[in-house]
Amino acid sequence: MKRKIIRIDEGKCNGCGMCIPGCPEGALQVIEGKARLISDLFCDGLGACLGQCPEGAIMIEEREATPYDERKVIAGIATQGQAVIEAHLKHLREHQQDAYLRQALDYLQFQGIATETPRKTNHPAALHAGSCPGSSSVSFAPAGEITGVRTPGASPSRLTHWPVQLHLISPHAAHFRDSDLLLAADCVAFAMGGFHEDFLKGRTLAIACPKLDSGQEVYLDKLTSLIDDAELKTLTVIIMQVPCCAGLLRLARSAMARARRKIPIRFLVVGLRGDILQEGTEGRA
Repeated sequence: MKRKIIRIDEGKCNGCGMCIPGCPEGALQVIEGKARLISDLFCDGLGACLGQCPEGAIMIEEREATPYDERKVIAGIATQGQAVIEAHLKHLREHQQDAYLRQALDYLQFQGIATETPRKTNHPAALHAGSCPGSSSVSFAPAGEITGVRTPGASPSRLTHWPVQLHLISPHAAHFRDSDLLLAADCVAFAMGGFHEDFLKGRTLAIACPKLDSGQEVYLDKLTSLIDDAELKTLTVIIMQVPCCAGLLRLARSAMARARRKIPIRFLVVGLRGDILQEGTEGRA
């Protein structure tokens, strides 16, 4: 699959740090006077950081990307010095990438590079200081464990993570791995009164609008990565009855055609009042 990712020209970078808040995934940090991509695992390739760089030191390049390999990534990071190594390990820990963290630590130990296991930070805003905490990758407690004030008799939220907008999610976030993904058009949850209990419960979620959203090639890449790299168990697509909404199902079909793994796609078409007009399943596991 092709993947868009940023590249930093260190010769132009003056270390001002203006790009940091523009990275919703927290993949950028200023270390030793230069902006560094500390983890390409979470670079979404949208280029939000480009417009913040006064020196024009950041650019987007598109290339064929192999499945993520932490051992290769840490091997490259290890050449950049101890500060960059520690930032990468902390980044993995705070995004709950425990399997990749173990691989990185094993590699460093084998190479005789001394380092400490980073401590986990639970506060969402600490996931990447300096950027918007509303775009941080966060997993929630099951609904039964949620604390706080809730209106008596109100149905609990079945949302298990944040963010949910397809441009903002990372296919490599821990909550997507080996999950049942619900891909829903933006309007579906407003039309269906029982959306949380009937469809969201027990599933991860991504939402998108095939008519109004730009950058749908990014959507295609992310869906392909979710199928292959996150190893989704199932994919359910729910769209509205309006013609433009069918584009979301076409994206899912295209991603499945690209993907190495094959899983069934269950789809539902919802009427304007929330009734299910059509449903079916395509493909085999």
